[in-house]
Amino acid sequence: MFKYITKHSKRMKFAYIKAATIMALAAAFFLPSYADFNYEVVGNNVYRVTVNGEAVGTVSEPAVAEKLLKEVRRELALETTDLVFADVEMAISGSEFVTEDVDNPEIVRDNIRTVVAGCVKETMKRCYVVKVNDYMVNLNTIEEAQALLQAAINQFDTEGEFQVNLVQDTDREFNVLKTEITRKPVEEETVITKDQIFMESGIQQKMESMFENVEPVGEKTFEDYDLGLQSLSFSENVEIIEAYLDTSQLTPIDVAIEEVIKEQEVPGVYEVVAGDTLTEIAIKVNIPMDKIWEMNKAALPTLESTLHIGQELIITIPEPELSVEWQEQIYYEESYEADVIYIDNDSWYTTQTKVHQEASSGYRKVLALVSYNNKSETGREIVKQELVAEAVPKIVERGTKVPPTYIKPINGGRVTSSFGKRKAPTAGASTYHKGVDWAIPTGTKVVASSGGTVTKAGWASSGGYVVYIKHPDGRETRYKHLSKVLVKVGQKVKQGETIARSGNTGVSTGPHLHFEMWINGTAVNPVKYVK
Repeated sequence: MFKYITKHSKRMKFAYIKAATIMALAAAFFLPSYADFNYEVVGNNVYRVTVNGEAVGTVSEPAVAEKLLKEVRRELALETTDLVFADVEMAISGSEFVTEDVDNPEIVRDNIRTVVAGCVKETMKRCYVVKVNDYMVNLNTIEEAQALLQAAINQFDTEGEFQVNLVQDTDREFNVLKTEITRKPVEEETVITKDQIFMESGIQQKMESMFENVEPVGEKTFEDYDLGLQSLSFSENVEIIEAYLDTSQLTPIDVAIEEVIKEQEVPGVYEVVAGDTLTEIAIKVNIPMDKIWEMNKAALPTLESTLHIGQELIITIPEPELSVEWQEQIYYEESYEADVIYIDNDSWYTTQTKVHQEASSGYRKVLALVSYNNKSETGREIVKQELVAEAVPKIVERGTKVPPTYIKPINGGRVTSSFGKRKAPTAGASTYHKGVDWAIPTGTKVVASSGGTVTKAGWASSGGYVVYIKHPDGRETRYKHLSKVLVKVGQKVKQGETIARSGNTGVSTGPHLHFEMWINGTAVNPVKYVK
């Protein structure tokens, strides 16, 4: 009960103090003598409750206040699918009163709800995270997650035959979904006539049940196979995880589809194979030649730089975040070539070949299962083929022995006349130069370009002193305008062995070495064959 101050307040205050003092003295002197009365202190029986500093009412015990707060939290949580966060601090203080009553719990709960609802800190949206390896995108609903994955396969499923299903991953401890791609069920309306009912009854029905699982005898024809898309799957590991995030972290579905399925440049490596040129590589990887060169300037100083088998070139490969592997069954007719049949001859050099039979193209009908990764073909399996005209293979006999190598016959020297047409440098000289001239001082050491047998050694009119060497691969090298010959006809020499000294003999304009190479009786440019 609350008391109000009147004009008699001073007199009342004095009386209250006087009465309290008398009662205290009485307790000090007389209460111990009443210990046998078994007096029990009752303790706190009313609890005042505040939430975030605001009074919400009184309860009979702390457990009641705690229960009411839990109920309020549960009610607010059930009103939305989102995750609500609020800073809530409840304080409970107890007092002992003889006559004061506690508040109605319903009123206290309503007061708690009002305070808690007014101090919501943030609301976390229930959403779905699509995880593709290390790439993640946050979407608003499970339907959007499914639509994103469906958009990825729809690029290749132009007829809309397949669908992406999200299923529980039973191998995972948490709530994680994985993907399954299946063919959509075909809905067909079946109309049963009276004749069909009659035919499917009795002995007819029994006969059909006996033979319905029996495979027809005979080989399948092309018409027995289903053409078109056969299967799809994702190349990467795809997971869908339920989460609670701020709405600012969610990605609109159209933006997510664009990010996931668009092609992006990913660094890659191309290994050079036999016969490759920059032009051919550019066609293979669908990247402009100058761009490939730009990415490989360290290894290829110029566009004309020589490529080596096994050399690795840096390229960029266009790939989306989510790749799709798919298979398509196709029918086509084509001309084809049979594989070349080789006959190895161990007594021939690898430079020697002989064609025993020319090839002839064949013609065939083909049913193939073609595998793709996104837009790139990764494999082709011939399921069935029918030969209309069989191809005739080319038959080639080839040598297996490694041919000899050739080296420059001198050290240094300056080219003064190249192979081919020229103006005669002096009277009596040829206008078609059958070799190459290197200007060098007289007496310079001349070595055998390759091992072989000396077939000529001595004077040769306009050539002055010369040496001719026949090599095991049938080629011949010739060294002219020498000052001194150091070998004899019939002598066997090794590659790099000294055979003569350079000079200025015969029809010559100065000290130099004239070097020729002959193949099958024809002079060729020797520079193309020496290392």
